[in-house]
Amino acid sequence: MPSPSPATPRIAIVGSGFAGIGMAIRLRQMGLESFTIYEAAGDIGGTWRDNTYPGAACDVPSHLYSFSFEPNPGWTSAYGPQAEILAYLKHCVRKYGLEPFVRCHARVAAARFDESRQVWRLEIEHGERAAHAAAGDDAVGATPGAAPALPTADAWTGRETIEADIVIAASGPLSRPALPRIAGLERFAGKLFHSARWDHDYSLDGKRIAVIGTGASAIQFVPQIQPRVTQLELFQRTAPWIMPKPDKPVSERAQWWFRHLPFTQRFVRGAIYWQLESRAIAFVVNPKLMKYPMKFGISYLERRVKDPALRAKLTPNYRLGCKRVLMSSDYYPALSQPNVDVVTSAIREIVADGIVTEDGIHHAADAIICGTGFQVNGVGAPFDVTGIGGADLGARWLRDGPEAYLGTSIADFPNFFMMAGPNTGLGHNSMIYMIESQVQYIADCLSELRRRGARTMNLRPDVQQAFNARLQEDMRRSVWASGCHSWYQTKSGKVTAIWPGFTFSFRKRTRRVRTHDYRFVR
Repeated sequence: MPSPSPATPRIAIVGSGFAGIGMAIRLRQMGLESFTIYEAAGDIGGTWRDNTYPGAACDVPSHLYSFSFEPNPGWTSAYGPQAEILAYLKHCVRKYGLEPFVRCHARVAAARFDESRQVWRLEIEHGERAAHAAAGDDAVGATPGAAPALPTADAWTGRETIEADIVIAASGPLSRPALPRIAGLERFAGKLFHSARWDHDYSLDGKRIAVIGTGASAIQFVPQIQPRVTQLELFQRTAPWIMPKPDKPVSERAQWWFRHLPFTQRFVRGAIYWQLESRAIAFVVNPKLMKYPMKFGISYLERRVKDPALRAKLTPNYRLGCKRVLMSSDYYPALSQPNVDVVTSAIREIVADGIVTEDGIHHAADAIICGTGFQVNGVGAPFDVTGIGGADLGARWLRDGPEAYLGTSIADFPNFFMMAGPNTGLGHNSMIYMIESQVQYIADCLSELRRRGARTMNLRPDVQQAFNARLQEDMRRSVWASGCHSWYQTKSGKVTAIWPGFTFSFRKRTRRVRTHDYRFVR
């Protein structure tokens, strides 16, 4: 089938979270309707569809965690709960007429660039099984405690190959749950699941529960399940920095103002943005300034945890901000309850009826909940991507760590764009701001292709190399290079997840495409 003209390119969007939906809305506003959103699961929503654990909520204020062009005057709390955020995304899909463009139960398994025809060939696995794999059934396993496994070729109900002129990978970095690599994981005879694949059919009431991990998810669900269980043992490798979460209901009166006088909500949004953006000074300009919030964090810990032995376990040993800063007002009180024990001894192995730590103690458990985050570094690309001359994106990332230009374009992969890609994450502000910046950049790239009548645009390798060399140089003075190790980094210590600057500087860089950064082919 002959390819459409550059004015009507065939566009494949992979993923239906904030990034995919935001990009699709912009395409329709540009008059482009030759696109399809491929979603492996059975519904839209990305991470806010997948993470349904008790207490799931955002740690960015609600009024900033939405598209700037589509404010939500109906937020019921200062920090949006999962259900409201998912409802907001579904509202956006309905309002902007995206339903006909979304194809669920369709997993993009591979994308290969056909140099002779200057098009992308995408392998799509579809059917209910594709949704199960996307939801993590193959990762966690139907059998309790099954080790992570890749689905086999015959696991899907169907497979097809489609062509696209443009590929926009919008699945995001927090889409693949990571189970811990612990000996004996597959031997556990009780219930085992990841927090991002919460089993709501399994009752925790009266059970002995082991929680592995103390990250952003665990600090939300632990206080919710603590009153229901007989015993909760929390296995902690590193104590996180935790600040109180200033969450409170949004009054009906305030909602009325936001709905009938929209400028009031815009004012609140702007005030929140600049308040959060000012924190970047300590993250990326002068990390020594972190000593002030660190004093506050220790004071908060001392006020909420009276037991000196427990307080010692919960005291962080690294500079605040080096790992993700967490927010909770009920986590410390939950850990202080008599049915909770914080275990800091490393896990030696998992056995049929529990966990054995390095000190030889056996910890009996009916269920193990893994709050162990996501696969960000050391796992390659989100799906197989092959570019010019057989360039393998996954192999490159495994060798050098994830890398891109403005987190969006990658040399040797023409017309392939990423959203929420390498070094676009934030430690201080809203990712929606970064996503909207990338939407603008990709839209400008598409406009430039159309203006030139070009088929493809390919990033120059020297541009990518120079950009990342400067980025890593900037990273050296940031808090993320202050000595700790986190999921922001590769095993070698290279920070590949975080943007080492102000968000408005990223917005400025992505406002217009620099045409000399690319090679265009008609």
